[in-house]
Order: sequence, then structure tokens, then C-alpha cells
Amino acid sequence: MRIVVAMMKHETNTFSPIVTDWARFEAWGAHVGEAVQRAYAETRMPIAAYMTLARERGAEIVTPLAAEAMPSGPVREDAYERMAGLVCDAVAGGCDVALLDLHGAMVAEHVLDGEGELLRRVRDIAPDLPIAVTCDLHCNLTAAMVGNCTALIGYKTYPHVDMHEVAEQIGRVVLDAVDGRVDPVMSWGRADLLSQTLCQGTDDEPMRSLIAMCRRAETREGVLAATAFGGFALADIPDAGNSAVVVTDGNRRLADEIRDGLLDRAWADRAAFVYRHRPIEEALDEARAFEGGPVILLDHADNCGSGATQDVMTAIKAVMRAGLEDVVVGAVWDPVAVAKMREAGVGAGIELDLGGRTDMPSIGEAGRPLRVSGTVRVLTDGRWTVRGPMYTGVRVDMGPSAVLDTGAMQIVVVSHHHEPWDLGVFTSMGIQPRHHRYILLKSRIHYRAGFGDLPKLALTLDGSGVTTSDNDVLDYRRVRRPIYPLDRINRP
Repeated sequence: MRIVVAMMKHETNTFSPIVTDWARFEAWGAHVGEAVQRAYAETRMPIAAYMTLARERGAEIVTPLAAEAMPSGPVREDAYERMAGLVCDAVAGGCDVALLDLHGAMVAEHVLDGEGELLRRVRDIAPDLPIAVTCDLHCNLTAAMVGNCTALIGYKTYPHVDMHEVAEQIGRVVLDAVDGRVDPVMSWGRADLLSQTLCQGTDDEPMRSLIAMCRRAETREGVLAATAFGGFALADIPDAGNSAVVVTDGNRRLADEIRDGLLDRAWADRAAFVYRHRPIEEALDEARAFEGGPVILLDHADNCGSGATQDVMTAIKAVMRAGLEDVVVGAVWDPVAVAKMREAGVGAGIELDLGGRTDMPSIGEAGRPLRVSGTVRVLTDGRWTVRGPMYTGVRVDMGPSAVLDTGAMQIVVVSHHHEPWDLGVFTSMGIQPRHHRYILLKSRIHYRAGFGDLPKLALTLDGSGVTTSDNDVLDYRRVRRPIYPLDRINRP
């Protein structure tokens, strides 16, 4: 047996000004050929689960590509065609099965449905090829995705700590189909609901109940997989929003029944999928009044893990103005500031403009640096390994990095975008976050993977940036209408 195993992932924020070219994939991790197996075999990523399944069957493993980039703007056409071409060429070379680790929210300059287009091309090459697909919980599911694979599943956790397990689950379904033990059929649909990622944490309602419904469904006889997708609202495409897909062993009526139950529940809970804002000063007053710590402060509108620039200084400036002390910040993207701190050297006093390097035309904001002074405490190459539970074993490269100590605040400054979902963002820089009063993170929900057992209190700071949860700031032009909450929809 010859099995193609590949990863091609990007969560595209169409409001983001950050260019997504091949170099951006290389910065996070782009591997071709046998290098894929060296990079991912010992991790807990979906592609690692796929390779384990292939080895169990004694199959020849073909790994044309494993590429992922931090969320950002639409993928450049040449980068998309490069990646899709590698996968399609491997399939064209002949194989018995394809096991694909995708995201589900990739938008390219020339293709709105990146995953659907890839799968359509693969299916054109090999019409009868068994294809397994693993998607992110934030997948914007499309007819092309479902129609051009054998079985598809999504993560059931946010933060995504079950990636390996769900890939193993759907991989086994497709391999069982190859052996004639099951006959996978899929039923899918979507709700007219554009929910926000800040309201999709699977430890919280309403997502917790949806996931519980999926898990219960999977205990039923004949149900092979059930997924409720939260979708990714920051991709302004017709297919954005909540959806569901159910895989059964030949029983389409059962699949339809479970799908409808998931979609009805998502619609019934629609109001809970929309974030409610409050003034940033009010949140900081609550943080100051809270006894003990650490307190986590989430600068969610500038979360690079959803495509933000990671250099908006609104929340940091507000924390400084509020007079909070013993604050650690992870992290500000500013390669220019890092270069200046490297030139000054560890221990040097320095005054510089921090952040604000990027304009954000989609929300009508220009970059606004913040003048700060402090001491250069740490300089590193920004490289470390994730210890989990999310992206366990993956090697991170934040680029040349530094810590600026202002007295009241220690700020980690990086040269490559990276969301702080693991303690390594701080510990690799000599900071132990559990011993500080306040931890300010440019994150939304993923921080819970590495920091979840630390805070006595976690508060959202409603700053600014292209990952805002304020729909009034975003100019939607392509998403299907009507859709809640952008439109008033009169239905039960």
C-alpha cells in the first residue's frame, strides 16, 4: 500500500494586512519530502497520527508537503499553487490512500475555498481515491470539501489539544473503508450564524454543549464521526460560519438526523456566540481590585493566532496608564525594536518606539508606536520546543527576540508572529509567568492550553486590531446574507 500524507494549513483573516507568501510558511515551518517525517514524526500533530497509521499497515509513506503559516491575509497565488502542486503531483504519482491534514479556512488571492479547491483537484486526478481529511474547529465547511473526500472530521477542543486523536479517528475510518469494513457516508449543513471565536471555547457554553452532543452521537451504533464547527468569522467569504458534518456507516438518515440536531442547537444558542464588549478601563479596574494572582489580561483584538498584526499598543498603553505593576507581556511583534535592543546589548538602558509598525486599512487604523524606556534584560534567537498540550513537540522560531523591562512591565518582543499558547513564550526568555501579578497575552482562547492552570482570574481587554470582535468595525462584503448577527433573521 502506498499512502500520501500531507499537511497544508492556513487560517486566513481577509481583513489582515499581513502578506501570506511562501516565506511566511517557511518562517513557521514548511517541509518537503522526507524532511516532513523528520519534523513531525515525534509530535502530537494530525500528520504524525497519519504517519503512525500508515506505518502500522506497513505502507510506503509519501510525504510531499507539511506547510503551515501563522494566520494572516489571503495566501499569495504562487504560494498556494506551489503547495497544491506538490500534493497533487504526489497523488498523480500513484497511491492507494490520501490522508490530509488541512485547516478549513484557507483563502487564497485567486481561490476563496482553498481546501475545497485542493480536494477537487485531487479528486480529478484520482476519482476513486479514499481520502481522509482533518480540519480545525474553525473550519468554514464547504460543499467542495465534503464532496471531494471520503470522510472528514474536525477538532473537538479549543484550545486544540486533540489534534492527534481526531486524525487517528478519521484515518482509521478511511482505512477501514479500504478494507471493506465500513461504508462511510457524510451529511453536512450550516447555520445562518457567524459566530465569534472568542465565544467558541469548548470549556464554555455554548460550544461545550455542542461538543457534548457530538461525543454522545459517536457512541451510537453506526456513527463514525460527528463534528460541530464554530467556523472562522474573520474570513469574509460566502461559506463562513457555523456548520456540522456527520459520518455514518452507510446510514444517511441517521447522519441527517444528527446533523440537524447539531445545527438546531447552534441556532438556538446564537446570541451566546456573540461577544459583548465593555470599556477597557472597566476591565482594568476589576483586575486592580482583584486580590491575589496571577491575573491574565487578554488583548484579543490583536491576536496573531487569528491574523492580527501583534503590534497594536492600545491595550498595553491602557495597562500602563492604569498603573498596574508586575506585568509580563507576551508578545509584541517588532523586529525593528529587537534590532535596536540587540545593538544596545543586555543591561543597556534604552528609549524607543515600540510596536505600531503596521497599518490596518481594512479597519481604518494606522500603526501607532508607543514611546517606552527601559532596560534590555534578555536577548535570544527565539527558538524553543513546545511542551504541550497543544502543538506538542513542534519547534518554534520567534526570530531574534528580546525582553524590555520598563520597571512595572517586562515585554517580550519578537521578530516572527507567534501566539502565546505555550509557557515557552516566556520561559525561553527567562520569565516564569506564574510568579507575576499580571500576564498580558495577545491571545483569545488558545492561551488556556499552556496557561490555563495559572490564573485566578482571566479578563478580556477590548483593545483594537484586525481580530476585533466588534462587527461594526468590519466591512463584510462577501459573506452570504442574511446571517446572524449581521442581520435580523425572523425564524424559530
